[in-house]
Amino acid sequence: MAYLTLLLAILLVHKALCEATFWDTAVRLSETMTLECVYPLTDNLTQVEWNKINGTETVTIAVYIPNHRMHIHKNYLHRVHFPNSTVGFRNMSLSFYNASETDIGTYTCLLSIFPSGLWEKKIKVVQSDSFAILAPSDGYLYAEPGQNVTLSCQLPRNWPVQQVMWERVQPHQVDILASCNLSQGTRYTSKYLRKIWSTCSQESMQSVVIPNATAADFGLYRCRSEASTGEKETFVIRLILTDGGTNKHFILLIAGGSVSLLLIILIIIIIIFYNRRRRRQVRTPLKEPRDKQSKVATNCRSPTSPIHSIDDDKEDIYVNYPTFSRRPKPRF
Repeated sequence: MAYLTLLLAILLVHKALCEATFWDTAVRLSETMTLECVYPLTDNLTQVEWNKINGTETVTIAVYIPNHRMHIHKNYLHRVHFPNSTVGFRNMSLSFYNASETDIGTYTCLLSIFPSGLWEKKIKVVQSDSFAILAPSDGYLYAEPGQNVTLSCQLPRNWPVQQVMWERVQPHQVDILASCNLSQGTRYTSKYLRKIWSTCSQESMQSVVIPNATAADFGLYRCRSEASTGEKETFVIRLILTDGGTNKHFILLIAGGSVSLLLIILIIIIIIFYNRRRRRQVRTPLKEPRDKQSKVATNCRSPTSPIHSIDDDKEDIYVNYPTFSRRPKPRF
């Protein structure tokens, strides 16, 4: 009995730790970072509360109630603000001024909704490089605006899939779009500001659908999958939205590559031409003395030499002789 009680306690602790470490969005630490919290539905929001979780302690950062004064904790006064509070109550994102390493941790955005109840989003701030650089794409998917885009994982055949998670990867943050755990029979409810269609089943859990895709959906999407044997696979796909059958981003990419290639070829040609010209300049001074010597040897001859050139034989010879008048001889 004691053993069973201990086992249950361990399971409860493990579950609590998993829930505490789970997050909806990961944000890269920066001086002017923004923690995104946008309620996707149109229900009535009555209160917003931002908290930071420090281990077992929860610190309230700010509380906002419509038509009332906003309350901000003294440690965060003049360090945080709500940039979109005047636009609409659905967007209660929290922005930081001069954030530092002390701001690394887990934050919660808790919304009181009438009549649904509470809606909570967990955001983890981490010190990391650009998420987009750390997740290079494995393939491309082209679609037109307004279409329903289906993103699919390319997993090995007959792979015993146990869990699949889809994420939207941006340079400054990563958002969980959908997650399904077949072994536990649980499905994640996305807190992403964009509506995503997904089902939690063995047949369709490897894909998600973005309805009515727009230009804002352009970017990287990552699929993390785990098999019952413990094997893990990651597949990253880049979604490219075309405009009238042409893709501006793709054209710019090709044009930039072509210009770079032509520039490299031009530099190579200039280097080859310069090297050849330099070699000629180096070889010319060595040839000139020999040429001059050969010319001197052929042009110089002895004044008493009996050998005359052909040109000399062909020269005209002029002789001076007196002229005589042609008078008739006298007859005797």
